[in-house]
Amino acid sequence: MTDAPPPWQGPLAGVTVLDFSRVLAGPAASMALADLGADVIKVEPPGTGDDTRGFPPHRDGVSHYFLANNRGKRSIVIDLKAPEGVDLAKALAAKSDILIENYRPGVMDRLGLGYDTLAAINPGLIYCAISGFGMTGPLRDKPSFDIVTQALSGALSVNGEPGAMPSRLGIPLGDLVGGVNGPIAILAALHERHATGKGRLIDISLLDGMFGMLSYLAQLAFFTGEDPTPQGSQHPNLVPYGAFPASDGSIIIACLTDAFWARICAALGRPALAADARFVTTERRRDARGEVNALISDFTERQSVADLVALFTEHQVPHAPILGVGAALAQPQAVAREMVVEVDHTTLGRIPIVNRPFRFPGETMAKPSAPPDLGEHSDAILREVLGLDDAAIAALRAGGVVA
Repeated sequence: MTDAPPPWQGPLAGVTVLDFSRVLAGPAASMALADLGADVIKVEPPGTGDDTRGFPPHRDGVSHYFLANNRGKRSIVIDLKAPEGVDLAKALAAKSDILIENYRPGVMDRLGLGYDTLAAINPGLIYCAISGFGMTGPLRDKPSFDIVTQALSGALSVNGEPGAMPSRLGIPLGDLVGGVNGPIAILAALHERHATGKGRLIDISLLDGMFGMLSYLAQLAFFTGEDPTPQGSQHPNLVPYGAFPASDGSIIIACLTDAFWARICAALGRPALAADARFVTTERRRDARGEVNALISDFTERQSVADLVALFTEHQVPHAPILGVGAALAQPQAVAREMVVEVDHTTLGRIPIVNRPFRFPGETMAKPSAPPDLGEHSDAILREVLGLDDAAIAALRAGGVVA
């Protein structure tokens, strides 16, 4: 009997990422690279580490927030305020393929770790700087938070119920957009480096990213000369489209075409509505939004969510029950895709985490490692990457340069 081959580490196996980022935008970007198999070395300051290690709620001193954004990484504690710490960081950068940071523009330069300095040491380094507003423009030096970026991008203005104050998106997209755009640019630069042998500086602005996320809403504003307004779960031009009440919850119905409208009418037991002149086209249903929504709500509010799911499934109507986070992660589709896995955490023991969102059919990837404890891998990184011996590591620890 032969031993099974070891699990595949991923397409970025052998790529080293030096991660100076903290909180969310940068850690989301580096986590995507870790999910793809890169060795992500998370550099954290002494004492507190990443700011999110202090974000409540905690379990046995471990923050839920930190756990959510740092799977698959290794942690090393380096004091970047000490010259010896900066020297260590430079030495690690010399051995790295990619660097990610999400300080305000200029901070890394003041630390002695800016792009020009590190590119002189390692010309192949791909240096991704993620900030709220990018390296140029009048807001360059302004601090940014998720809700600020949502507000300035226009995204917040279209979120919420009609006639009410706009509300923040429930997910922190103003930060997470950096976790999407950063890896795209990094992987493009990594591909380019195969041809040129040279790295490059990447400037990722969260505000720019949110402008891109406006998608058709930006084009709608250009077409009409008017700002789109909050629609709640409704769509500005498609009706019916959104949340409708059930006797024990609520359900989403999405009508993208006239053919779906006919299926909805059949599901309601009123097939003749499909030919009713008031509702026969997308534009007419949009203009009769209140009447259409009332017709559907009058029906759905007398049915259970389960009955509506069965009915709309039978009639092939696009729909979905509105699930809480726990139910969403426990649903059969999430289970089939193994979107929750258990990992061994050094402090918490065996814990569930959300799995990587990438699949490569025909390959079995190694399970992601648990988010690291602060400084959990300091010694291992110094030995493996820099080749330091025990005496050298002990001297750095004694001087407070690493922990």
